[in-house]
Amino acid sequence: MKMLIGIDVGGTTTDAVLVDGSRVEKTAYVPTDHNDLLGCLLGALDELVRGVDVSKIERVVLSTTLITNMIAEKKTDPVALVLIPGPGTNPQDYNLGQSIILDGAIDFRGKEIDRLNESQIKDAAARIKESGVSRVAVVGKFSQRNPAHEEKVSQIMSQILPGSKIELGHRVSGHLNFPRRAATTKLTLATKESYARFALAISRALEERRITAPVYILKADGGTLPLEGSLQMPVETIFSGPAASIMGVMALTPPGQTSVVVDIGGTTTDLALILSGSPLLSSKGARVDSMLTHVRAFAVRSVAIGGDSAVDVAEDCLTVGPQRNGSPFCLGGTGPTPTDALRVLGRSSVGDLERAKEAMAGVASRMNCTAEKAAEMVLDSVVEKIASQVNEMFREWEQEPAYRIWEIMKKEKLEAQNVVGVGGAAPALVPLIASRLKVASIVPEHAAVANAIGAAVARPTITLNLHIDTERGEYVTAEDGTMGKVNEKQMSLAQAEQLARRLLVERAGRLGIEEYAAEALVTSSEVFNMIRGWSTVGKLLDVRMEIPAGLLSSWRCT
Repeated sequence: MKMLIGIDVGGTTTDAVLVDGSRVEKTAYVPTDHNDLLGCLLGALDELVRGVDVSKIERVVLSTTLITNMIAEKKTDPVALVLIPGPGTNPQDYNLGQSIILDGAIDFRGKEIDRLNESQIKDAAARIKESGVSRVAVVGKFSQRNPAHEEKVSQIMSQILPGSKIELGHRVSGHLNFPRRAATTKLTLATKESYARFALAISRALEERRITAPVYILKADGGTLPLEGSLQMPVETIFSGPAASIMGVMALTPPGQTSVVVDIGGTTTDLALILSGSPLLSSKGARVDSMLTHVRAFAVRSVAIGGDSAVDVAEDCLTVGPQRNGSPFCLGGTGPTPTDALRVLGRSSVGDLERAKEAMAGVASRMNCTAEKAAEMVLDSVVEKIASQVNEMFREWEQEPAYRIWEIMKKEKLEAQNVVGVGGAAPALVPLIASRLKVASIVPEHAAVANAIGAAVARPTITLNLHIDTERGEYVTAEDGTMGKVNEKQMSLAQAEQLARRLLVERAGRLGIEEYAAEALVTSSEVFNMIRGWSTVGKLLDVRMEIPAGLLSSWRCT
């Protein structure tokens, strides 16, 4: 049997599980300290492995809020963003903050149509040097088709800015959509150094504990990546918490189900959708700090309400959340929360009953009712907020291409059939939410640590985007910039997909995750015939292939 460890850093608690085969052997919980995420991870790990033969551990997977917190709290490293947008675009509309604009342009085929201005580049580098910023992101439109302009800018700037770290857009993302590639490049550079320090500290801490098992990080798309392989794209780990809850639901429920996922934590509630066993991905990529990126992520909404949300009364109006003022009163906190309400109504055994009654009595005195009635009003407010958000999310989910394809294939209109609840407050609240939505409620065993389970048993995923220009006889992969030659000017899509599969298998091998490469799927492919005169002189082919999110083959829902 495989002994696996999963650790999830949540907004309120850091949960850890030890999985042996298909069984959860041990769990651990520690309060999350957002100023010391590493300490939380190691505290949960130490509690988990106490008395365990660590030589039998085969894999450790972490789901961390490190990058999410850095961006949300504006603690990322400063980055000078240098853009080469070419004609027809206005970078001021991209919501990317301040940027330096350079002349020059590459067209959609990768052909230079406007040369760079070297004196302009040198002036830009001088301005950056004067500002004291030592990190520069250089992103050109269509640079994934031809990186020559980005590389030339980097070469000139590195001479004027010795010691600076320069990130090029084509090395970060090869997708079309210039603004998203620029946002992804900027965020990658802004978080890379802090993430590297975190990863190094994790590796050293595990070494000190004589844990030699490989370490993986959970990504926003529900897949895992070796810790070392994640160093180049730390921003992919954003929203790993919601991804962990989805993978946890997949692990704890029978395969192939269609369900709404409701993950109720102490601070937030995350909503997601699983269609016939496949989590719904956001076609637009993750939205990070108001910027759309090329980070693959599940279609998830976080609602600012949870078991620890602050309860307040003003002018006879009761409100719950969005702020959290610490622990529930029944657990030593300073104010009333939904957790106190659950305790008063006998829906939970968490915390001190007398303190919970005291908290609700304070609410009741301002609402002119009994403590029990006040508790009911608190829970009703929580349930109504979450249920209304589920209904609103359905309207958003319906716009996703994968959702529409599912309806066409199933020949039916999707409606919420199951609400699967995970998280500490799920057993008490999810049945109430499901009742409000008039659907079935499912709260699986180990729901409280579903996120950690999801992290432990999520399998690796990688994506490969291949671009081929048969007239030039070249191909390039977006993820690592691998380039090569092709000889067939009339190459078919089938041949392009075959090449993409071979390259994905090779990349998976380099990352040490080749086990699931055979399950890679083509998720998009297109061909553009290039005509000159009356003849086809070549083709542009784009193929996207990926290993989809899923569970380790060793895990079976029991």
